[in-house]
Amino acid sequence: MQLWLAILLIVIALLAGIALGFFIARKYMMNYMKKNPPINEKMLRVMMMQMGMNPSQKKINQMMKAMNNANDK
Repeated sequence: MQLWLAILLIVIALLAGIALGFFIARKYMMNYMKKNPPINEKMLRVMMMQMGMNPSQKKINQMMKAMNNANDK
């Protein structure tokens, strides 16, 4: 096999692998986000009401800030 053909096939295989990996990772993340959506203020409010707490905006802001700080570490 000629050298230029071998190099061309390697480059094509590399590009195909990158494209395939991108689409597989994208599909995985979309399924993950569908099954585990990030918690927002509305979800926190409902959760606090279910626990019998009175959800004030101050408490919700404190909980959101605490969760964001925990995720950053």
